[in-house]
Amino acid sequence: MSLFHAVVHLDHHQAQILQFDTEHVQSEKVKASSRHSKQHHNTVRTEHEFFAEVCEHLQGIAEILVVGSSTAQSDFKHYVEKHRPALVRHVVGYESVDHPTERQLVALARQFFLKHDRMAGVPTPL
Repeated sequence: MSLFHAVVHLDHHQAQILQFDTEHVQSEKVKASSRHSKQHHNTVRTEHEFFAEVCEHLQGIAEILVVGSSTAQSDFKHYVEKHRPALVRHVVGYESVDHPTERQLVALARQFFLKHDRMAGVPTPL
């Protein structure tokens, strides 16, 4: 099921992706690799693999809100801008949140998209 809006709750260990409309919520989780190696820059490489997998799950979604810690958001934003420029225009906002429940995430995202779409003059297909 491909839905118009999604919210991604992101930290450096996992991402929860919630696609939703007025009646449906589809949830997916992506976990970062836990491989350990003495190879130089291995942490950056596994983080890039993790962010790449998150981006793959976001393909085809029109508007995306990314939430989580400011550090994880910043790292993800940098990755998207550098490695996934086509996705940049679909990520319409970043917000810092602590550890919300799935219901709180969807409620936050619905409020965000309602305001965002009104400001852009777009009818919201929530």
